[in-house]
Amino acid sequence: MAKLVMTEDETMLADSARGFLDSEAPVKALRDLRDAGKTHDAALWKKMADMGWAGVLVPESAGGSDMGSAAANVLAHEMGKTLVVSPFLSTAVIAATALRQVSDARAEAALAKIATGDVTYALAVDEGAKFDPNAVQMTAKPDGNGFRLSGKKQFVVDGGLADRLLVLARTDNGLSLFDIPADRAGVTRDASNMIDDRDAARITFEDVEATGDDLLGTVDQAMDVLRPALQAGQAALAAEMSGLTAGAFGMTVGYLKERKQFGIEIGRFQALQHRAAHLWCEIEVTASAILHAGRMLDHDPENAALAVSLAKARATATAKLAVQEGVQMHGGIGMTDAFDMGFYMKRARVGAEWLGDYSYHAEQVAALRGF
Repeated sequence: MAKLVMTEDETMLADSARGFLDSEAPVKALRDLRDAGKTHDAALWKKMADMGWAGVLVPESAGGSDMGSAAANVLAHEMGKTLVVSPFLSTAVIAATALRQVSDARAEAALAKIATGDVTYALAVDEGAKFDPNAVQMTAKPDGNGFRLSGKKQFVVDGGLADRLLVLARTDNGLSLFDIPADRAGVTRDASNMIDDRDAARITFEDVEATGDDLLGTVDQAMDVLRPALQAGQAALAAEMSGLTAGAFGMTVGYLKERKQFGIEIGRFQALQHRAAHLWCEIEVTASAILHAGRMLDHDPENAALAVSLAKARATATAKLAVQEGVQMHGGIGMTDAFDMGFYMKRARVGAEWLGDYSYHAEQVAALRGF
């Protein structure tokens, strides 16, 4: 039976990450980036790579630490507490997991560049209003020994600044996954800041050339490569959302202990105590679900889908509850830009939609349980 408490090594990793992030990437860093109109801190990402975080899922043969999804989730959780802006999920988790499904020299070289922080990736899958890889309409038509990609992608997180793109397209008898440079001829990126001040892009592909070397895996069998990458990304995103939940909860509890009404701390009001206790219980159950998802991805990845979707669904619902309660318990100040709670609410909103919203994952859980 999977343990639902962190191991000693995971606790040490979390403590180390927390010390670094409190110093190098507090919430104020996000505010400063927002005020400067930026969506990426290249210097911070390089420091993370130097600490080995970019290679957490990269095999040791390619220069990574290969610590596994549970460790990646620990890092994502700690990043979520202070709303760190980085390409960790897109590059170190999703792209690294996809590339390691392919056993060739090209994939090995790409993984090595991820581990050193020298290349960043973005995942170009979404085309409609909701996450649905099976509904992809972008085409990859055969052209000599390669393909021509045509279509549009939206909500490509980190897509405005990424060096390379993982692109899902429809081929003759299924879906195929391509790894192409973001500046290739025919690729047009319309980048914008999301509400949580991270980078996203709408990307247009106009007759873009893709060679056989750009194909990841087998033609028409994209999900053999992409499914493990999506699941790793969904679990890590759930962990990041649990981190922002913890950050919002800590801020709220601190306020309850300090703010006075009628001469006493509002945290002594029973109604607020009940609401805080309910939120704490939800946080603990969600934390267990995320730990379980990480264990499944590391030890039984073929059967991890249920655990991952349960973790993402719970993390989405718990983060929503945490930021709503945070705003309400802070009263009027919780609605102001001068206070940090709004940043947590915005990040929770973006996280809820990326890689499948609550309804998507609830449906996955229901289907996998036979309903």
